[in-house]
Amino acid sequence: MALVTGGGRGIGAEIARVLADAGCRVAVADIDVANAAATAAALPGEGHLGLGVDVSDERAVEAGFDRVEAELGPVAVLICAAGKLLLQDGRRPLITETNLDNWQEMLAVNTTGPFLCARAFLRRRAEKAVPHGRIVTFSSCAAQLGGYNASAAYIAAKAAVLGLTKAIAREAAPLGITANAVAPGIINTEMLRLAAGGAGQTPASPASVPLGRIGTPREVADAVAFLASEAASYVTGTTMDVNGGYRMQ
Repeated sequence: MALVTGGGRGIGAEIARVLADAGCRVAVADIDVANAAATAAALPGEGHLGLGVDVSDERAVEAGFDRVEAELGPVAVLICAAGKLLLQDGRRPLITETNLDNWQEMLAVNTTGPFLCARAFLRRRAEKAVPHGRIVTFSSCAAQLGGYNASAAYIAAKAAVLGLTKAIAREAAPLGITANAVAPGIINTEMLRLAAGGAGQTPASPASVPLGRIGTPREVADAVAFLASEAASYVTGTTMDVNGGYRMQ
């Protein structure tokens, strides 16, 4: 049983499909309930669910978990794929253009969201254990590199996810639950297309990637599926880069 936040479209929807292909029952959670329902309805197999959840809202997260577990059973795999990029007039704003509401919005979705979901998950697994517990969060290559000349709020929020995931991994270990982050690079998504260009910003290009191409949502989803699998049972507290060599450690 897997719960995928941000599963209504893009990378999240692709993760839901890959997990369903692997035999999981999948709850697709998204702030857009119509997208969540459409993704869930198109998944292979049976026993899937689409529901609307605002991951930045504590009550909505708790209610979402209650509904999923009442209808589908205990969540064993939590994928925190919901995310948001700050754009103003079609471009990423500089720090001097970012107001406090913008800053808090980025933290609410990209950092508080994974915290609330992981907390809800771990509280329930402490009461009712599962034999195969997994948490996968989403950071970004931008959090490791500093990004381009903009998006400080997004970068800071995604950087916080890296520390949060390590803390979760330590606390979840006694329950037999692993926690890892995925840090995508330049991936062909709607978010990338919306964020491309703008004054003082460098558009993403295959030439900037050593492998010579932009990544696909499926390639990110496959990495997530590995971390969610039994094959990754001894992997926890790590960050998996999926970036075509764009950033090398």
